[in-house]
Amino acid sequence: MSFRLSQRDKDIIAFINHFRTVDRDSLVDLFFKQLKSPVNACNSVMVRCLYRLGLIERTQQYSPTVYLPVDAKIKKNSQKILHFLSILDVYKQMCTYSTPKQVIVEDKPTGRKGGIEPDLFCIFKGSPFWIEIQRNQYSEQKMQAKINLYEEFFFSYEWKALHWQPEERSPIFPSVILVTPVRYAVSSDHIRIIQVTNIHELMEKYKSAGKQQRDGKPRASASSGGIKINLT
Repeated sequence: MSFRLSQRDKDIIAFINHFRTVDRDSLVDLFFKQLKSPVNACNSVMVRCLYRLGLIERTQQYSPTVYLPVDAKIKKNSQKILHFLSILDVYKQMCTYSTPKQVIVEDKPTGRKGGIEPDLFCIFKGSPFWIEIQRNQYSEQKMQAKINLYEEFFFSYEWKALHWQPEERSPIFPSVILVTPVRYAVSSDHIRIIQVTNIHELMEKYKSAGKQQRDGKPRASASSGGIKINLT
């Protein structure tokens, strides 16, 4: 008996392919929360339909179940799964404010080994961001070396030709967000670096910055993350 995929089924498969690993609860939030029994509906679609049809893979090493693309090169007990789930979590936090556009997971804008490899690129509330998600603590020297790679790319000017650059105005070099529980003493005179524990803290920063501007107080410097972002 043939089975016709719904548009939601196709969207779920595309979403899993894009983010590499997606947990059941995230699928509930993103695709099923408007239903009367969202968890049951999600389980039914994911297991009875998509998994048994061989359209997605899954691992039950985690609870709730985590789903992967059928051609995933990630072992089902790999720590990479937690890495991709942390990227998904940042994306979901953004979605509570505004759905990001031009989302690229594990972006490689230089196109060559040894260049910058942010965990996520997106245009969020009208501003482009490269996002580094640090689940582990690193030395400040290693973090500064990462920032130095961004500076090297800045001076290459190759970023001006990236496909997402606006056609109607000058090219923009994205701000770099470090999502980390640890504050690092890193700096740059050329690119904006914003350190936050999560996206909710990021939005609080800009609410405060916007209030300061409305009150006529001086704007925050670039190094402290005082950049323009559309909060509406």
